[in-house]
Amino acid sequence: MFNFLKKGSVKNISPKEAKKRLESEDAIVLLDVREKAEYLEKHIPNSINIPLGKIETIEKVVPDKETTLFVYCLSGRRAGNAASQMSKIGYKNIYNLGGISHWDYDTVSGK
Repeated sequence: MFNFLKKGSVKNISPKEAKKRLESEDAIVLLDVREKAEYLEKHIPNSINIPLGKIETIEKVVPDKETTLFVYCLSGRRAGNAASQMSKIGYKNIYNLGGISHWDYDTVSGK
């Protein structure tokens, strides 16, 4: 009856839990929603970059709305915004990882 409320709830995930799941599960998409220049400066390995302003293009990159998505930015604000937008267009397994500023593990620069 109230299915519209559960369309795509966004969950939070800690960096520690995200790292553990990324190491053990292959099907997770790690999404960086910062601007391209920020991404090139430093990002989590194996993440893809879709800036918040272009988040609607996620459907081209990740067409399966059942895919597990871990979303992050610098501090967590843009990640929350992106997660909310993706939830509204039907993505069901979205986790807000927050900001790369809280990621205490390896990062890379460049592409």
